[in-house]
Amino acid sequence: MKCVKCESNAVISMMRHNAGFCKEHFTEYFHRQVETAVKDHSMLKKTDRIMVCVSGGKDSLVLWHVLNLMGYDTVGMYVSLGIGEYSIRSKAKVNAFAEKHGLKAIIVDLDEEGCPIPLLAAKTKRNDCSVCGQVKRHYFNKTALDGGFTVAATGHNLDDETARMLGNVLRWDTKHLSKMSPVLPEEGETMKRKVKPLIRLTEKEVAAYAFLNGIDYIPDECPKSKGASSIKFKEVLNELESSIPGTKHFFYGEFFRAAADRFPYVSNEDSELKKCIKCGTESYLDMCSFCRLTEKLNG
Repeated sequence: MKCVKCESNAVISMMRHNAGFCKEHFTEYFHRQVETAVKDHSMLKKTDRIMVCVSGGKDSLVLWHVLNLMGYDTVGMYVSLGIGEYSIRSKAKVNAFAEKHGLKAIIVDLDEEGCPIPLLAAKTKRNDCSVCGQVKRHYFNKTALDGGFTVAATGHNLDDETARMLGNVLRWDTKHLSKMSPVLPEEGETMKRKVKPLIRLTEKEVAAYAFLNGIDYIPDECPKSKGASSIKFKEVLNELESSIPGTKHFFYGEFFRAAADRFPYVSNEDSELKKCIKCGTESYLDMCSFCRLTEKLNG
């Protein structure tokens, strides 16, 4: 296959666009997709201080790389989950990336904080992924506030978002359907604006960009994610995509064109934000969900 731009040999074929690109023009295409997402959804301003939530995986490191090339003020923020060798290797990838590109990474180590995910999940008898999400949100919000960041950016791609959308539609989970937007507004001082600039790009495209641009990442899925419903939803969507190229892009885009207004964003503005009596961060309860979770370690 030839590159549609220059007729040289293509390094990647994208059936949903019925096109192939050489390295140079694929990189150009990739950057343009991020720029379009940022512009169409008014995600970022050049004056923003952006905290990029990184995991050591391809999506977040690619996002950090691209936003930095686009001239944004970025800092990586990594939460080491305390999951043995997986966390050790992930943290090493984040530190190596930051050093290679002359960027700053903020590291929060849950082993050092005394609340590693496996221990918390065992003590609370809750699902690892549920506990993990709650803990990461706490440290993302706390770090964004302490560091004076105006926005938090995550590396969720088109595959991630369509899988989440499919799960929410199958359950008709109206609360979560109201939060499908790639831009979630800030609430109070702690909960900063959250954006997802990779929503126009597939997992395959992100992986290709990482490979072609020498971005070293941990390829393994989190060992605690085994059996997650999102993985099954991705498999179903991949089967549809292979038969009907463009299915993911159409599913995601048409939701916002034809259905999103039926699920308006539900904020907590009717509730009063308070200071958590234990850690001092903002919460709609007297004690925030993170502190209620970690209190069970002492129980």
